[in-house]
Amino acid sequence: MTEQSHVDPINWMDLVRENVREGVERSGFQGDNAICVWNWIEPGNEVNPHSHTFEQLVLILEGTANYHVGDKVYRCRPGSVLRVPSHTEHYIEVVGNETVLNLDIFAPVRDDYTHLTEYQTTSRDSA
Repeated sequence: MTEQSHVDPINWMDLVRENVREGVERSGFQGDNAICVWNWIEPGNEVNPHSHTFEQLVLILEGTANYHVGDKVYRCRPGSVLRVPSHTEHYIEVVGNETVLNLDIFAPVRDDYTHLTEYQTTSRDSA
């Protein structure tokens, strides 16, 4: 992505969502050195324990979830924020019947998520 001193604001609720698997959707926005990914997780979805080389910051915006990080489980509600260190197995588990909306922030930018932000390249190219 070409470095730019500013980016026109957008409404993240208007972004196209990618269907990750049944019960999970996401969209993204990136800067030069970090990427934000919004995740909508439905109750009853299949959990997905995983780890990656990226540090991850998590903010719960809506709903209640158990967030598993390593061998610990954290009950997270709207306003909860936590850090997932790189190389640490983690996953989110919805509690109750409400969809969980969380914002993940990764640094550096995850190359495997840049397809979520292709709309930014298009808008920058036309500027």
